[in-house]
Amino acid sequence: MSEYPTSIGRSDADSITVLGHNLAGELMGQVGFGELAFWLVAGRRPSAGELRVFEAVLVALADHGLTPSAIAARLTLTGAPESVQGALAAGLLGGGSRFLGVTEDCGRMLADALASRREPLPDDDTAYDELASTVVTEARDARRLLPGLGHPVHKTGDPRTPVIIRLAVESDVYGEYLRLFEAIGRVHPAILGRTLPLNGAGVCGAALADLGFPVDTLRGFALLARTAGLLGHLAEEQRQPIGPAIYGHVDRAAD
Repeated sequence: MSEYPTSIGRSDADSITVLGHNLAGELMGQVGFGELAFWLVAGRRPSAGELRVFEAVLVALADHGLTPSAIAARLTLTGAPESVQGALAAGLLGGGSRFLGVTEDCGRMLADALASRREPLPDDDTAYDELASTVVTEARDARRLLPGLGHPVHKTGDPRTPVIIRLAVESDVYGEYLRLFEAIGRVHPAILGRTLPLNGAGVCGAALADLGFPVDTLRGFALLARTAGLLGHLAEEQRQPIGPAIYGHVDRAAD
C-alpha cells in the first residue's frame, strides 16, 4: 500500500496533531494564528522579531477599502446570499498583477535580480544601487512595469512601506531583498524620469522573502491576509448592504 507522508497534521479518534504537537493540549491558547501560519509554511517556529514583521505584513495586506476584490465579493453575496464561501472565493480570485499578486511579483523580481549575481553583494548601498539600476533599466527598455513601484491612490508615498522597513530593521530581519527594494526606490527617478512610490504590496513581498519564504508562497500570504478583510466586508454587507445599490447604479448607467 502506498504511503503519503505529511508533517502538517493528522487526527484519530482521541486527538488532533498539528506540526507534531497536540492541537488541544499544546497549541490552542498558546500559539497565535500568525505564528501558526508562519510555522505551517516555514516548517519552523519564528523568532520574536520574525513574527513581529510577519504579522505586520498580514495586517498591511488585510484590507484597502472598496477594491475590485471587495466589490466582487460583495456583489457575489448580493446574487447568492446563501454562499459566503462563494463570495469569499470571488474576492480572492482577483489576486493578480494589479492587486494582491504584486506581493509575489515583486519578490520574484528581486529574487531573479539577486540570483543573477555570481557572488554575494558587498555590504554597502553602492553595490545595491548598481544592481537596482540594472533592474530598472532593463524594465524600462522592455517597456515592462516594475512590480512594487507606483500606486493608484498613494501617489507620493505608501504609508505602509516605511513602517515595514522600520520594523524589519528593529527586528534584525532586514535583508538583501529589502535592501534591493529600497535601492530601486533610490535609483529609479534618474532612469525613468519620474518618481514613483515604493508600494505596500511590494515591500511586503520583499519582507516575506527576507524571512526566508519561497517566492512561490508569497501570493498565498497576501490572500491569507486579504481573506480577513473580505470576511469583514461580507459581514458588513450582511448588516448594511451596498451590493444592490452598486448593481442598480451600473444597470442604470449601462449603455
